[in-house]
Amino acid sequence: QVQLVESGGGLVQAGDSLRLSCIASGRAFGSYAMGWFRQGPGKGREFLAAISMSGGSQVYADSVKGRFTVSRDNDKKTVHLQMNNVEPEDTVVYYCAERLDPIPNHRDPSYDYWGQGTQVTVSS
Repeated sequence: QVQLVESGGGLVQAGDSLRLSCIASGRAFGSYAMGWFRQGPGKGREFLAAISMSGGSQVYADSVKGRFTVSRDNDKKTVHLQMNNVEPEDTVVYYCAERLDPIPNHRDPSYDYWGQGTQVTVSS
């Protein structure tokens, strides 16, 4: 059974940086791609970034490219999302997800396991 637990969310001010983390348990973490998504109230899930099993390949949504960076540490079974220059519009719940495939993907139905999410609130 895979468990994903996000952390690092909280209240920050516009322009600040924030690093979200997601720790996985229960499976060969280093064999699968990981992704980050977010979802606001009444909205669909939005893809943000994904990273291959080795960490050598990343995919980003155009909306966050250059501002967010995804990375992973397979020894620690952790994936991170570095968020720079955050904006009030970044205020939503952020989720990490694992895809049972080594190649990153932007489509959320392709992910098999999801964390419970961490809230990020950005004040102006």
